[in-house]
Amino acid sequence: MATTGEAQPAKHQEVGHKSLLQSDALYQYILETSVYPREPESMKELREVTAKHPWNLMTTSADEGQFLNLLLKLINAKNTMEIGVYTGYSLLSTALALPEDGKILALDINRENYEIGLPIIEKAGVAHKIDFREGPALPLLDEMVNDVKLHGSFDFIFVDADKDNYLNYHKRLIDLIKIGGVIGYDNTLWNGSLVAPPDAPLRKYVRYYRDFVLELNKALAVDPRVEICQLPVGDGITLCRRIS
Repeated sequence: MATTGEAQPAKHQEVGHKSLLQSDALYQYILETSVYPREPESMKELREVTAKHPWNLMTTSADEGQFLNLLLKLINAKNTMEIGVYTGYSLLSTALALPEDGKILALDINRENYEIGLPIIEKAGVAHKIDFREGPALPLLDEMVNDVKLHGSFDFIFVDADKDNYLNYHKRLIDLIKIGGVIGYDNTLWNGSLVAPPDAPLRKYVRYYRDFVLELNKALAVDPRVEICQLPVGDGITLCRRIS
């Protein structure tokens, strides 16, 4: 405990803040200096619309959207998949990054949320790149895995869905991503709760899914088929580059 009269850096009072940075001011600096000035108008519009939705915590943060957009360009992605769409902020970021003939297979159990962002996606001129499928992802992934022609056919896959199925997704996606392709798992630092003390004021859903995220992180760390990098962007994203 500090014994001087010096002011201590402000820290988030509750585990569950969208940003893992300990300083709200520093996170705001990143947004205002590097993210918002470069954010496409369509993404800004969708971000603002989504902020009014009661489940807005589910959306991809603006800094992570910027990161995904640049990453896709760096790896020259063309055929991609997204599991967990919500209103489509990360989906729009991906669609804007892909070439004109790029494709995104977008999977979500709720089309109603997707349709909130769809008019903005259409106005941005990238809706033709998206093949949206409503329903649970696992049955469709099983069909795809059974089709040998689809093995290794995806350049990039982004997963931001039910955390208790992340390992089930990984078991299937590893066959569908190409050698050298990248799978991105969102929320792998899970609101900072992974290292929170037992008496931390965790929200109920954070506490429930924490063990599933811990299990995923342990499994990815020892999976010899991928190289990994876990980044403290947004709520944490782990990139897995398939090497075998």
